[in-house]
Amino acid sequence: MGFFSSVSHVFFDAGILSWDVLLTLLNLVRRKRRIGHVTPEGHPGYGGLWPEFRPPQEGDSRCSCPALNAMANHGILSRSGRDISFVDLNHQIRATYNFGPSFCSYVPHFAARMLKRSYSKDTFDLEELDLHNGIEHDASLFRLDTALEANQSMKHIPFIEELLASSTGKDKNDNNILTSRDLSRILGKRRAVARAVNKEFSLSFFHKIFGSSNSSTLLTIFGGRVDDLRSIVLHERIPEGWESRIREPYGLTMMHFNKTVLAVEFGVREGDWAEAAQEAAARHTT
Repeated sequence: MGFFSSVSHVFFDAGILSWDVLLTLLNLVRRKRRIGHVTPEGHPGYGGLWPEFRPPQEGDSRCSCPALNAMANHGILSRSGRDISFVDLNHQIRATYNFGPSFCSYVPHFAARMLKRSYSKDTFDLEELDLHNGIEHDASLFRLDTALEANQSMKHIPFIEELLASSTGKDKNDNNILTSRDLSRILGKRRAVARAVNKEFSLSFFHKIFGSSNSSTLLTIFGGRVDDLRSIVLHERIPEGWESRIREPYGLTMMHFNKTVLAVEFGVREGDWAEAAQEAAARHTT
């Protein structure tokens, strides 16, 4: 059964990639969604009207992903963060953030495989997504490594503040904007410092790409806008009046997204932060 399951996964992944290429091409020839109409009518957030924000209560489940936590905090997913359907996650991510349907299908299927659950029948709690070196990984932009903080729903505020303060870009309205170079620079520092202070540090190439992918959503879905990102990553709250910065009719496809991911990843220079890593290691041991 393991062999046949592996073969079915290969065919599924190939189908998803083919679908993604088609959607990417269709996005090139179809008109973009109008500003103010990116979120589908009838879905929470249409017209910038998001459901009431409520911070998590004791016993609620949250994870290391601010975007998913924000959906729970607004009641788009279960407010408790528990018993979430993989199928529902697919639909809700697509409508909330305008990720492409191929992207939204692949990620919950990957999560179901990781947790050894049935995509179509089973549910999960948000905290279960933080299985170490599954999707969650060391050298996060927002969290201490698992070896230093087991609860990956806990934000590390100094990391977030440093990231938001590192923006070098400006938009036409003179708002602060994070760029791919900004993210590459901070990721390089995170990796160098985490490697120095965490004796259990691990970061495979696969998880480096995952790290750059997570970071790249800040530039694509959120347009790199620091004011919006402060609300999302620090408070895990969708800003009032916000909508996805992706206006393509078929959403952000993996093919399009990977251009940003690779630009961020290939710009990482971990070696530039050797001195900072040494200083962090010295502080950590005293």
